[in-house]
Amino acid sequence: MEGAMRSQTLEIATRARCELVELTGQVRAAVARAGLAAGAVLVYSPHTTAGVTIQENADPDVRRDLLLALENAVPDAAPRGAYRHGEGNSPAHVKTALLGASQLVPVEGGELQLGTWQGVFLVELDGPRRRQVLLRFLADAP
Repeated sequence: MEGAMRSQTLEIATRARCELVELTGQVRAAVARAGLAAGAVLVYSPHTTAGVTIQENADPDVRRDLLLALENAVPDAAPRGAYRHGEGNSPAHVKTALLGASQLVPVEGGELQLGTWQGVFLVELDGPRRRQVLLRFLADAP
């Protein structure tokens, strides 16, 4: 990977207030373009109201269940005065803190080492918006 691309930014337009946007195909393609044979790719959201997770990508009900669980844990419709942040998106900040802003995915033989049902997702919690997802390619030492 010497002299090759070390990072890339994905531009994502989310469509809903809360949604999971699958990034697996874009991350896989970026790893191939970068020529990363072995190492890892860091997938990072530089936003405080959108996180990154690895989750099942076969059954869309799992995505809905995750969003429902987050809503139950940190309701958007909290009692008046429950949140102090004035913009009205405090629940999105809290949910993102619970999810995390990044995932590190191992790469071997140029392939993402994800499980059969796993995918990489941007979790939008204050959309719709234009988001960036930063990819950093980390090659194993020769």
